[in-house]
Amino acid sequence: MGIELRPFGEMRWILPKGSREGMNVPGLVYGDDYILKHLEEENVLAQVANVACLPGIQRYSYAMPDIHWGYGFPIGGVAAFSMDEGVVSPGGVGYDISCGVRLMLADIDAEEIASKLELLAAALFKAVPSGVGSSGALHLKEKDLKDVLAQGARWTVKRGYGVEADLGHIEEGGGFASARSDAVSNKALERGFRQLGTLGSGNHFLEIQCVDEIYDPRVAAVFGMRANQVAIMIHCGSRGLGHQVCTDYIEVMNRAMRKYGVSVPDRQLCCAPLTSQEAQAYVGAMQAAANFAMANRQVIAHFVRNAFERFFPGCELRLLYDVSHNMAHIEEHAVDGKVQKLCVHRKGATRALPAGHPKVPHVYREVGQPVIIPGSMGTASYLLVGTQLAAEECFSSTCHGAGRVMSRHAARKATDGASVVKSLARQGVVVMAEDMKTVEEEAPEAYKDVSRVVDVVERANISRKVARLRPLAVVKG
Repeated sequence: MGIELRPFGEMRWILPKGSREGMNVPGLVYGDDYILKHLEEENVLAQVANVACLPGIQRYSYAMPDIHWGYGFPIGGVAAFSMDEGVVSPGGVGYDISCGVRLMLADIDAEEIASKLELLAAALFKAVPSGVGSSGALHLKEKDLKDVLAQGARWTVKRGYGVEADLGHIEEGGGFASARSDAVSNKALERGFRQLGTLGSGNHFLEIQCVDEIYDPRVAAVFGMRANQVAIMIHCGSRGLGHQVCTDYIEVMNRAMRKYGVSVPDRQLCCAPLTSQEAQAYVGAMQAAANFAMANRQVIAHFVRNAFERFFPGCELRLLYDVSHNMAHIEEHAVDGKVQKLCVHRKGATRALPAGHPKVPHVYREVGQPVIIPGSMGTASYLLVGTQLAAEECFSSTCHGAGRVMSRHAARKATDGASVVKSLARQGVVVMAEDMKTVEEEAPEAYKDVSRVVDVVERANISRKVARLRPLAVVKG
């Protein structure tokens, strides 16, 4: 396969249709020299080209600047498909369905928590179960779990885990109304019974931060954000339940491809026509797993609020926004001047809706959707806002984080957990972790520089910087 990128304007590169046989659209890569260097090392452009071969794909196979190798679809990949001729692919969403980020703002400043930071971090570590296979305080019965899958965060708020106002600041109002618990297997249900309110492992984290710099004071004011303000960021997803949904439907899609005569260049891209029963069942099950993920972050937020209340009575933790970055959304977009319904896969990519869009919470509608970009452990995170150009060019999508440059295995070989913790401590960052292997796997050097990634999407004008957040304490699985 002869892959050669061609410049296509500011921070944009085209992967021509002829780069591999069978491409239906070109690839569009967002990046600078720093990003392109890492693309060459991973050969991830082969995956961008493979996605471009899928039936019914619209415009481009997109690569965000945090892109790296993934299951079938690259992580950091975006692809939209016609509802009539296109497909849905579990590999285009990933195993951690609705892995996402929640940002909460406190009404206190960083100086006010400095003397209690380590004790507060320890309290959060104790309050929120983390690590592989972790179990939470909520042990659900089957009816309760199915209600969670149907209602999402709305179920948790009804039971006192948060307040009604939270729901207006969560993507999709806290839950997909068309989710189908009946499309979720018993094995997936079994994996979810004890995991609501748990952080998990890997790159998931709970972080105490402060607002380090404001880039856009007008938008920051609309978001209710000020310099030096304490913030809490929660990064996690649908846990074992979502993983099992993906596993189940990969098997379903492999059978469906034979049934419908669909051919793909990589079996990990297994898919089914969006008009098929198999695709409709997957979308319903995926949305149910997303509802679980949104409920999971809502319960974790409740535990966090309780811990803060013990240390800082009366301290309010207001939810700014909660957004997923592993989803396939059914959305309306203009293609060739005609508005049509599409299935937009964002795998390791974030929805970035512009000002005025009806799905942006009313309180933010004049400026656009908050876009939360978590850093790697010990590095800055960013708050961005969606743009009109992103809506017109890349189906309202942007990056989701820094993006790995080392496999977890390679990171463990290259780093030592205790040394990473000491290094972060010298920078003023407290680390609490269940397992030092996770600290090694998630060391800052295992990732691209998140600031460089964010600069690319801003210079490309597919999202704009609002604020930078600096970590004070990190809780890991």
